[in-house]
Amino acid sequence: MSAVLSPPPRRPIRELPDELVSQIAAGEVVERPASVVRELVDNALDSGANQVTVRLLAGGVRLISVEDDGCGIAREELPLALKRHATSKIGSLADLESVATMGFRGEALAAIASVSELHLLSRTAGQASAFLLDAGSGELRPAARATGTTVEVKELFFSTPARRKFLKTDATELAHCLEAVRRHALARPDVGFTVWHEGKVCEQWRPATRDQRLADVLGEDFLANSIAVEAAMGPLRISGRAGIPDAARSRADWQFSYVNGRYVRDKIITHAARSAYEDLLHGQRQPVYALHVEIDPTRVDVNVHPTKIEVRFRDSREVHQAVRRAMEAALSAPRAASALAPQTAPLALAPAGDAPGSMAAWRQPAIPFVPQVGERVSDLAALWGVAPDGGDAVRAAHHQATGTRADEASLPQGDWPLGKAIAQLQGIYILAENAQGLVVVDMHAAHERIVYEGLKTQMDAQAIRSQPLLIPATFAATPAEVATAEGSQEVLEALGLQITPFTPRTLAVRAVPTTLAQGDPVELARSVLAELAQHDATTVVQRARNELLATMACHGAVRANRKLTLEEMNALLRQMEETDRSDQCNHGRPTWRQLTVRELDALFLRGR
Repeated sequence: MSAVLSPPPRRPIRELPDELVSQIAAGEVVERPASVVRELVDNALDSGANQVTVRLLAGGVRLISVEDDGCGIAREELPLALKRHATSKIGSLADLESVATMGFRGEALAAIASVSELHLLSRTAGQASAFLLDAGSGELRPAARATGTTVEVKELFFSTPARRKFLKTDATELAHCLEAVRRHALARPDVGFTVWHEGKVCEQWRPATRDQRLADVLGEDFLANSIAVEAAMGPLRISGRAGIPDAARSRADWQFSYVNGRYVRDKIITHAARSAYEDLLHGQRQPVYALHVEIDPTRVDVNVHPTKIEVRFRDSREVHQAVRRAMEAALSAPRAASALAPQTAPLALAPAGDAPGSMAAWRQPAIPFVPQVGERVSDLAALWGVAPDGGDAVRAAHHQATGTRADEASLPQGDWPLGKAIAQLQGIYILAENAQGLVVVDMHAAHERIVYEGLKTQMDAQAIRSQPLLIPATFAATPAEVATAEGSQEVLEALGLQITPFTPRTLAVRAVPTTLAQGDPVELARSVLAELAQHDATTVVQRARNELLATMACHGAVRANRKLTLEEMNALLRQMEETDRSDQCNHGRPTWRQLTVRELDALFLRGR
C-alpha cells in the first residue's frame, strides 16, 4: 500500500524577500551559460556596437565576458542598471506594444547578478574614464576602458549549487554558447563577432554582406545550395535564403527564422516554411533556411516568453501566407534554367485576401499541355504535343510545343540547360548532352512532376477538364469507398472525376481528367477515394489538394520501360526546363543529375 501524504500545515500569505524574487526571475531567464550570452549580446547590439567580443572559461560556467564598443552606460546609471525592471528601452505601455530593441524588460542583468559574481565596466563618450561596478558589494570605482561596456559574469549558479549540477559538460555548454552567438551573427552581418574559449579564438566573423555572413557562419555549401528569397506583402517583407531540396537534413537544426532581427522559434513560420517544401522533400527530410521577417512592431507581441524566443502575431494567417508564398516562389523556378535566366526584382505578393494556396498573382505559369497537332499521335506524344511518326507535321508540332526544332543540331548547347537527348537507358533513364557534360533524367519522375504541375495549374483556374468515358469503368467497392464517393461528389468533380454508385456494392467511373484519359480509371479512382477517406470532404481541396493531385499524376505519368523517340525525349527535357519544381518529383526524389566533363574525366583518370 502506498503511503497517504498528509497536507502540509497552512502558511500565511506573505511577500517573498527581494533576493528570492530575483532568483525566481533568474530561473526564468537564465537556464544555462548560453542564456547569459544571449542576453548580454542583446544588450551589446542595442547599444549600437560594431564589434562584440565574447570570452568564456569552462564553457561559460567559470567566466562569461561580453565586450562591446557601443554607447556605454553613464556613471550615475550603473547602479540602476542592476535593479529589476530598470531599462532604457521602454517607458510606457505604448513603447511595450511597439518594441524595436532586442531587450526591453530590464530583468536580465538583475537576474544574472543574483546567481553569479557580476562586474559591470562601462564608459560613455563624454566621460573622462570608465567606471567599474561590483554587483555584490555595490562598490563603484574608476577604471580604464575605451568607450563601450564590458559585462563580466563569474561562477554562474554559485549561489544555487543544485541548479549548477544540471549543467552538461564544458564542451556541451560551449556548443550552446557558440550557437547563441551564431544566431546573432546571422541577424546582424554589419557587426563583427569574436568568441574566445580558454584563451583561444573559437569563432570570428567580420562585418560583411548578408550572403557573405551566411557563407561565413553556415559554410559556402549553404550559399551554393540555397536560393534567394525576397518578397513583399503589405506590411510584411520576407528575405533570406532557402535551401534547395537536395540540401535537406535529417534534423531541423539549420532552420533560422528572425522577426525584426530577433531569432525566434515560431510555429507559424515553421509550418509555413515546411508547407512550401511539402511536395519537394523525400520522406522526413528537414529543409534548411535562414528567413528574415520584417513587420511593423505594433503587429507583433514579443513580450510572450521570458527568454523572448517566442512571439505572437496580430494576424498569424497573414504571416503564414507571406512566408509560404515567398518560399514557394523561390523554390518553384527550375534550377536547370535558372543559370540562364536574368536576375529579377523582388516579388510583390498577392493581397492577404486571396484564397488559401492561390499564387495566381505572382507565381511563374507552368507550361500548358499542348493539344494534338496534325495526324494521329501516340498517347504520350499527345500529352507533350509531339507526334512520334516523323515528317514535317512532327517537327512543326515539336516546334510549337518547345519553341525549338528537334533536328537543329547546330543550336548551341548552352541554349538548352538540360541538353539534347542522345539515348534511353534500360527504359528508365534519358541520357542528354549539354554544355557541362552528361545529364541523366529519371523519365517517370520527371513526367510525374510535369503532369502534377499541370493538374495544379488547372485546379488554380478552378477548371480541371474532365473527359467522359465511352463505357463507364465499374469495380467492386467497399462500403467505405461507396460512402466516400457519395459524400464527396463536389470534391470529385473539382478534381475532374465522376464516380457514382452503380449498385449498392459497385461504383462506376464515368469521367476522368482529360490529361489522364489514357490511364487506368479504376486504379485512379481507388487511389483518390483512399486519400479522400482520410480527410474531411468539405475541406479536402484546401487541405489535401496537392496529395490528391500527386496521386493522380503518379498514375498518369509515363511508366518505366516505355520506349521513347528522341523527339519525345527532347520534348520532355524542354518541358522540364519550363515546369515549376521540376528538379524533384512529387515524392521529393530528384528527377535529374548532372555529370560534368571534369567528373567524367576523373572517373577515367584522364589527365593523370
